[in-house]
This record gives sequence, structure tokens and C-alpha cells, in this order.
Amino acid sequence: MYPAELVLPMKAELTNQGFEDLNTPELVDIALAKPGTTLLVLNSVCGCSAGTARPGVVMAVQNAGLKPDHLATTFAGFDSDAVKQARTYLLPYPPSSPCIALLKDGQLVHMIERHMIEGRPAQMIAANLVEAFNQYC
Repeated sequence: MYPAELVLPMKAELTNQGFEDLNTPELVDIALAKPGTTLLVLNSVCGCSAGTARPGVVMAVQNAGLKPDHLATTFAGFDSDAVKQARTYLLPYPPSSPCIALLKDGQLVHMIERHMIEGRPAQMIAANLVEAFNQYC
């Protein structure tokens, strides 16, 4: 479990942009059962991936013409039970953090795994998400 002093500023990068903080399994189920599209970010402390994932996600949401109806996030290594529940919605993909998922009516329609984030700039992650928003939102 990571210390709150480390995690809370990283959580705030998304929650300050309107992402709902899903810190319990019940909140995950409620958020992912909502009709429409939901962008779910499994946040993490990993500097090589999360350091570009968070800015990429924010860039996509701020600049896209079509946007998800709902924005949500939970934090690996901190919101452990919530992350475990969130991952049940992301099958058949293996656990990956960070990762970014787009769900439509509770069904996974687009997934960006950690290996697709590592070494890529925020702009590339944002472009990938904007394409998914255009297709599914």
C-alpha cells in the first residue's frame, strides 16, 4: 500500500479535472453500471507510465469534440479492493496499471494497457483516446 502523501497529489491530477474517485468496490459497480460511455483510468505511481498517462488522459478529455459521459478513476496500490473490482470489468485483459479503459453501457470497448503507455508521450495517448471517443461516444 502506497502512502497517502504520495498518492493523493497523483489522484488530484484526475479528480481536479472532474474524474470521480472510485475508492470502494461499491462505487466501482455504481459508476460502471451507468448508461452511456465511461472513461476509467486505473492510476498508479509508476513514473514511466502513469507520468504520461495522466496528462494524456486530461489532454484527450479537454480537447476532444466527442467526450465520454462519465469520467472515473481508481488507484492501484492504494484503493486495492476498488481496483480488484474494476479489473473484473476489464477482462480478458490481464491486470495492468496504469491502464485506461473506455466502457459503453458497462461493456469494455477500448483498452490501453501499460505496455501501450510506456515510452509514449502524452500526446500519443491523447490521440489514441480521441479516436476511441470519436468511435464510441
